[in-house]
Amino acid sequence: MLVRAAGEEDLAAIAAIYDREVALSVSTFDLEPRPLAYWETRLSSTEPGDHLLVATEGDQVLGYAYSSSYRPRPGYRHTRETSIYLHHGSRGQGIGRQLYPALLSEVRAAGVRSVLAVVALPNDASERLHLACGFERLGVMKEVGRKFDRWIDTAWYQLR
Repeated sequence: MLVRAAGEEDLAAIAAIYDREVALSVSTFDLEPRPLAYWETRLSSTEPGDHLLVATEGDQVLGYAYSSSYRPRPGYRHTRETSIYLHHGSRGQGIGRQLYPALLSEVRAAGVRSVLAVVALPNDASERLHLACGFERLGVMKEVGRKFDRWIDTAWYQLR
């Protein structure tokens, strides 16, 4: 397995992984797939601390992780929010434990001080991954998302 910066050739696979999560899970609160242009914009970001990495085996994208602005105000410029998504057939193989630390290393090298992650509950695997990568669970926000006709809690994680 190789973890590397994503390229344009990876965007269709990234979009397919995400679109499946939109349709079948609460790991994202998007209700519709994102157009390819969204991923092109994310890939081309030049903001310090913004990264998009993929884990690949040959030409197959097994998963991806990205960091982006936490909030658009300048005082938050040293904070990034991260997300990680794995292809449904690649879960439980330790890929996240290689991919996420690589992203966090890139984020730290860019001078980011605080990394945040939001996990829709329940998601034991994601919670274990964040804890294994050194995140601290800050708390739970109750019923902040709605999808599939139910209210969903989210847990907030921080790495300093």
